[in-house]
Amino acid sequence: MTPHDRPAARPTSVAVIIPAHNEERLLPACLAAIRVAAEHPGVAGSRVVVVVAADSCGDATSDVARRAGALTVGLDARNAGAARAAAARRALDVLGDDDVWIASTDADSVVPEHWLDFQLSRAAQGWEAVVGTVALDHLALESRRLAVLHQHLYEASRPPGGLTWHHPHVHGANLGLTAGSYTAAGGFPPVRVGEDHALVRSLQRAGRRILRTPDCAVTTSGRLRPRARDGFGDYLARLAAEEAV
Repeated sequence: MTPHDRPAARPTSVAVIIPAHNEERLLPACLAAIRVAAEHPGVAGSRVVVVVAADSCGDATSDVARRAGALTVGLDARNAGAARAAAARRALDVLGDDDVWIASTDADSVVPEHWLDFQLSRAAQGWEAVVGTVALDHLALESRRLAVLHQHLYEASRPPGGLTWHHPHVHGANLGLTAGSYTAAGGFPPVRVGEDHALVRSLQRAGRRILRTPDCAVTTSGRLRPRARDGFGDYLARLAAEEAV
């Protein structure tokens, strides 16, 4: 399936951007998974640059990132939008802004090995943005019932019978778009939470070709003590509290 039958060239450069606040424990698994995704045969020939934005870190997050071969940018904002934007700026400074695909994930998340190939393949079909889903790391959850409840609510809008699910979710942990679309939409706004939703809304207003797909989910930690307040982790914490009543 292609948008309006307008296939495009496969991007030749990829910027993987990751905001991080005191993530020395989970960041290694995140970066290891990205390294595997970057080595996928389908990504061969594309230059991949990984940038970790270490935001207000008091631990070894930056050292962990550099040891894994990632570039780092430091800031003291405690602001997810500012961190993602800083990582994107650093990546585009290195790669330029022509023919670059920006892939966003989170430091507590693990991407599948075909993640970058999947996004680049969709770009080659003419999609300007790919909005993906997440799956919880059930081993990190304290309650099996919470996992089941979350999945039920998360997929409430999925149509029956295997029909295509144009899901309503937006996650910075699984988001990709062309650098041109990113720049035209104004990039990630400097908001504490919801920067991913704001960017996608800007893309929609600009009439960009957006694919919402559950076909390449990213695994996220599902922790109930999140780094960012009022985000996905807080939602899970509230759900856990309701489930315990």
